[in-house]
Amino acid sequence: MTAQVDYLVVVFTATSGASGDLLGSDEKELVQLVWQLVDVKNKKLGKVNELLIKPDLSDSTEEKEEEDVVEESVEQENGSGADCVYKAPSIDKALNMFHLQLTNEVNSAGAGTSVCLCTDGQLHIRQVIHPEAASKNILVPDSFYSFFDLRKEFKKHFPAPDLKALNVHTMAESLGIPVDVPTMWDPSATLDPSVPLPAEVATKQLQLMSSVVLALLSEPFCHTFSNPERVNEKFESGTCSKMEKVCDNTVIRARGLPWQSSDQDIARFFRGLNIAKGGVALCLNAQGRRNGEALVRFVSEEHRELALQRHKHHMGNRYIEVYKATGDDFLKIAGGTSHEVAMFLSREDQIIVRMRGLPFTATHEQVLAFFSPEDELKETCPVSGGKDGILFVRYPDGRPTGDAFVLFACEEHAQCALRKHKEILGKRYIELFKSTAAEVQQVLNRYSSTPLISVAPAPLMPVLPTMSLLPPPGGVRDCLRLRGLPYTASIEDILTFLGEFTQDIRPHGVHMVLNQQGRPSGDCFIQMTSAERALQASQRLHKHVMSSQRGANSRYVEVFPCSAEEMGLVLMGGSLSHTHTHTHTRSRSGTGLSPPPCLSPPSYSFTPAPPVLPPEAAAALYPPIGQVVLAPRPLPPGHAYYPASAQLYMNYAAYYPSPPGSPNTLGFFPSPSSIASPGGLVRMPGLTYNSNGVKELINAVQGYQYAPEDAFMHAHGPVHTHDPTRTLLTQPKEWVCI
Repeated sequence: MTAQVDYLVVVFTATSGASGDLLGSDEKELVQLVWQLVDVKNKKLGKVNELLIKPDLSDSTEEKEEEDVVEESVEQENGSGADCVYKAPSIDKALNMFHLQLTNEVNSAGAGTSVCLCTDGQLHIRQVIHPEAASKNILVPDSFYSFFDLRKEFKKHFPAPDLKALNVHTMAESLGIPVDVPTMWDPSATLDPSVPLPAEVATKQLQLMSSVVLALLSEPFCHTFSNPERVNEKFESGTCSKMEKVCDNTVIRARGLPWQSSDQDIARFFRGLNIAKGGVALCLNAQGRRNGEALVRFVSEEHRELALQRHKHHMGNRYIEVYKATGDDFLKIAGGTSHEVAMFLSREDQIIVRMRGLPFTATHEQVLAFFSPEDELKETCPVSGGKDGILFVRYPDGRPTGDAFVLFACEEHAQCALRKHKEILGKRYIELFKSTAAEVQQVLNRYSSTPLISVAPAPLMPVLPTMSLLPPPGGVRDCLRLRGLPYTASIEDILTFLGEFTQDIRPHGVHMVLNQQGRPSGDCFIQMTSAERALQASQRLHKHVMSSQRGANSRYVEVFPCSAEEMGLVLMGGSLSHTHTHTHTRSRSGTGLSPPPCLSPPSYSFTPAPPVLPPEAAAALYPPIGQVVLAPRPLPPGHAYYPASAQLYMNYAAYYPSPPGSPNTLGFFPSPSSIASPGGLVRMPGLTYNSNGVKELINAVQGYQYAPEDAFMHAHGPVHTHDPTRTLLTQPKEWVCI
């Protein structure tokens, strides 16, 4: 709408709560709606119309009593029994009555048909009417989706430093309009804007706004009301590139969202405010599940400021926290670089469904058959675009992750697909979730993009000196790496799998690799007596099937020879890569070690972290415990797990940033270049009170060089407030717990 409209409808609203600049910030309900028609061409005013609105009776008793007091005061001032609180319409009926009366008045005037609302600021439309209608699932008439902001129109002729400093009173004074000060409500003179607006003020405010509009229409201003404010009717999904620039003043983060909430649910919570296309990004946790946080990008800073006023507003029974965020936070979650993903998401108006738990051998044909089975008894929900509507998520080396995204043409097909949740495909049940474009980008970033943090943070406190059972690092490939083990596999299963090569294993030479949650990662390292036997074992056992005694599942296992240096690197929390620095250059086929899942590229190296806590500060933090700890025996200096010059890669499969709720530390502590002290001490807090004592501790460290007389339990004395069992172990020999 670029030409001047025929009629302006000056609208003023009042709630049962705050008014002025805080209108709508307390989530109170609309109780009064007044309006007046202005004939733009003839510069004439219509009659003043007023509607009292009955609040929702489902609120708490205290809130209802406060609202009843407001409505009763309105009734007493108006002296009209017709507007009694018992006869007042609800908000949905009131909005329909407003639209009907406005249409009849415009038709009776007959001077034109184009009509647009005009309000004092943005709050009446964006923060009062649309949010309440969205929370109550009420359809808003079309006339409320466009309006003129009287403050912005006034500013075109009278420049003001800040729109918030403007109000009807100051505008009337600037235009020379007489103001009845004793009966007029001046927002700038109100000490407490949280106090409900007096009932008689709404009509006075409306009449003064109409006078300002007539003054702007008349000479010498002859103002033209064109290009009104727009309210988006629905949220548009879309993609965002990591190369795009996002203004920091347009992004917020919302916390406390229901786990099942979608981008449309979040857009409904911010109804009335314009969200940028594809501007809702749901955050995922380390397991790839939604963590109740989202980043939202608005079209302007003004809309973002209004969104911050909805802090602790409710979505259902949950209140949502709203905070400021940055453009970088949004790009880390929603930004993408993959051309394949961009092509997949290029088709608009498509419903995305996420599949989780797919068999690694699943194909496009199997997924299509899953949603459109040949059995006529089952529901059919065709995938949009056939094979092009399916996107499998893979690791950087091409291995499937078990996740996929599927497109559906309409909401009906998507709901039909979601009803297949936990149905069987192959031998596995499939989890189905309604997804978003931002979630597609985030999942793909997790598996195939660079890490979001380029430098590993320093540890909060220095770690204990680490003694190693491994031989000094070198180029001898006398160890085996087993990858793809069943998660239920035990050491006995591994020994059975190795068969005749079991006799070539060094004592205590089997090392299981666990993830950050303490669960089996599917990897294992084995120290062999010679490089020749390690090579023979890898050639004979590579991709043979291993069975587990504790589970019915069996998997083929990849077997590679590796060196003690590479094994120590992984056991210390790092990851192997074919680009790792060795004594001589090796290709991927030469090393036999393909990168594990989710490795960062070689350009992301981690500099050694300096000690954060000096010995003096550590002594002050942990006071000496007297004679409780036995004096450690002297030991020869050990060696580090990996050389200081080696490049370390962070495996962030278990660390999945979801700003701004991501952890600020990682479970990674680099090994010192040299052992500073000959001995060490291990504290084991959190043991059960009914433990069997030293015998149970020895069982916990079974398989390591450890003497029973070196372990004891301290039952009395102030060792540490967070160590109720007060269990201490000395470390007199070379051993390490992985």
